[in-house]
Amino acid sequence: MRVTLPEDAEPTSVMTGPGDYYASEIAHAGNEFAYSIYRNSKLPLKVFEAARIATAMVNGCKICMNWRSARDINQLGIKGGVVANGEIPEEEFYAEILSENLENLSHREKLAVRYAKEMGENPKLLSKNEAFWNELKNAFSDMEITDLTYCIAGWMGMGRVAHVLGLDQNCSIS
Repeated sequence: MRVTLPEDAEPTSVMTGPGDYYASEIAHAGNEFAYSIYRNSKLPLKVFEAARIATAMVNGCKICMNWRSARDINQLGIKGGVVANGEIPEEEFYAEILSENLENLSHREKLAVRYAKEMGENPKLLSKNEAFWNELKNAFSDMEITDLTYCIAGWMGMGRVAHVLGLDQNCSIS
């Protein structure tokens, strides 16, 4: 861990817990943004999870790579939310994305993975890639693209906080 926490503090509590740790007002605002994604996204769950796992890979965040929304969302105190938006992915779905084997994903799931990776690794090129934008707009509505973009931004930001500060080294989510 790159920051020192009180002895009784769970590492992830800096991001998700009620404690008064460092930058608590900012952390709480970040948490609320992150929680809002899980409460309010209208994306199909498998599209949501495909983009989320791809973002976790870009960030290198172990918490996010181990997280399964359908299994773990209750830890955020959320009932329903995005997990009510369609089929719950099997563990094989996650394993394939983590191994970069996308052949069994739907076209929209593959696009979500590509979008998350490009947004995380090449945002300047992404904004100018008209061929990709045409492909994305043929598969997703503007509302879905906006939803997906905010989701990726939330995961990117909070995942990078966890990874850069080393808070994901002792992940309690398995």
